[in-house]
Amino acid sequence: MRTIQGVGVSAGIAIGTVRVLAAVDYAVERRVIDDPQAEMDRFRAARDTAVAQLKQLRDNVAAEFGENKAELFDAHRLMLQDPDYAECVEGLIAQDKVNAEFAVKSAAEQFAAMFAAMDSSTMQARAADVKDVSRRVMNVLQGKRDSTAQDGSVQGDAVQNGIVQNGIAQNGESHIIFAEDLAPSDTAQLDRAKVLGLVTAKGSANSHTAILARTMGLPAITGIGDAFDPADDGHVAVIDGTSGAVFVDPDEATLTEYRRRKAEAEEHLSLLRKLKGKPTETKSGQRVHLYANISRPSDAAAVLANDAEGIGLFRSEFLYLEREDWPTEEFQFDAYGQVAQEMGDRPVIIRTLDIGADKQVDYFNLSHEDNPALGYRAIRICLTRPEIFKVQLRALLRASAYGNIAIMLPMITSVQEVRDAKRILEEAKSELRGERIDFNESIQIGVMIETPASVIMADELAAEVDFFSIGTNDLTQYTLACDRQNPSLERFADPHSPAVLRMIQMTIEAAHRHGIWCGICGELGADLSLTDTFLRLGIDELSVSPTSVLPLRNVIRNH
Repeated sequence: MRTIQGVGVSAGIAIGTVRVLAAVDYAVERRVIDDPQAEMDRFRAARDTAVAQLKQLRDNVAAEFGENKAELFDAHRLMLQDPDYAECVEGLIAQDKVNAEFAVKSAAEQFAAMFAAMDSSTMQARAADVKDVSRRVMNVLQGKRDSTAQDGSVQGDAVQNGIVQNGIAQNGESHIIFAEDLAPSDTAQLDRAKVLGLVTAKGSANSHTAILARTMGLPAITGIGDAFDPADDGHVAVIDGTSGAVFVDPDEATLTEYRRRKAEAEEHLSLLRKLKGKPTETKSGQRVHLYANISRPSDAAAVLANDAEGIGLFRSEFLYLEREDWPTEEFQFDAYGQVAQEMGDRPVIIRTLDIGADKQVDYFNLSHEDNPALGYRAIRICLTRPEIFKVQLRALLRASAYGNIAIMLPMITSVQEVRDAKRILEEAKSELRGERIDFNESIQIGVMIETPASVIMADELAAEVDFFSIGTNDLTQYTLACDRQNPSLERFADPHSPAVLRMIQMTIEAAHRHGIWCGICGELGADLSLTDTFLRLGIDELSVSPTSVLPLRNVIRNH
């Protein structure tokens, strides 16, 4: 067995035979031409044909996956119609007297290099997009037909030279595709009935190829690099799109374990088919919003796959924990914006920085504390180091222009803390207005209720914010005076304690008195033994791990 570690970009398990997708050679001969104007006309005609092909591909994707997933190909069409792109191609033709194919390839390399050099990982991923659309124009110029041809024939280069020639379309078998890389248009044209999963040497979680794989429900792994081996063609493999693990020629123990996991996932999928699109509503008509918790942008795929109605808790501190230096505004904007776009109209509630206590970061240079759970953490860091906080708030505001983002403040104990945070938020808004940068002026602000102080002050806090979300893990710790990191206190740290449940009840009642909604985003929300209690208390929202969404919906709908 050979084990390869890549980056999981689309969750799921696939077990099957490998088919290596043959790399397509896009070498273009440079020719000196006598009539630059005629060559420009060739380019313009080819570009118009490519735009029409992309319109057809866009309509195909919209019909199968929805309008929001087809927007990628609208962006591709805009790339081709960009005056700067056309000017670059035509300038090369006119100045260097080269053929249109060579000019298109040269322009693609220039634009791709420009995107790759940008700080934003989302913009870096656009390098693959400009190469994809340029390849399409080159195919037209070289007389190669596209796989989106109206007659339904499969003609695309990557598909023709790889999947079809390797027998997938001919023998009806399904395979795991290994490739150096896949362009977004290639991925969109894959036959899901014949492809079990994808593994590529290159690529990233931010790429449109990865997003399309998640949309199509295909397990996908990128970034295996030099471990990519064309000799794997025909071998059996197991891929885990969550962990990024690839097993070529797996041993019996690995096969048995992953078959078991796959069976569990299929049982879960059966529940999804039964409940997908159904409201989270009791038999008596009580409606509860069912959201999911995430820690990374790539987790949004699992939220959508499990049909959660939104993201109730995006733990933004992981953007800090997984780095060795401060995440820049651009880096954070990239992450928040990616999730907002992927979620579409669904709410994305992002908790501001919650570092400290059990989550330490070296570059914060925090002093040692004898009792860090009661120490310098979360909102306390943000309010005393506003230069850090404002960077995050600016990124959140900028990302709010791309989706339904709300901001949630952790570890609140007083009204003054909320007002101080809102003041810094207003400063960030004012700066962005001055820079003429778009954001949602009416972005919602909420607080986490996770201290007894915030419960006691819930009436006053409710007058300041748009929603409450109860963090039951810390609320249990602080209410019962039990360190949640101390295993010897497990028998005393009972989240079912009447004291904890009374705190939850008081919070919900205070929220409703002031006309705001109240949710739960801690582990207790997924505790099915308490679902009846939460419904009786009038909870408005529950945010749980993505895999807990459907079992919880099932229980609520049968209540």
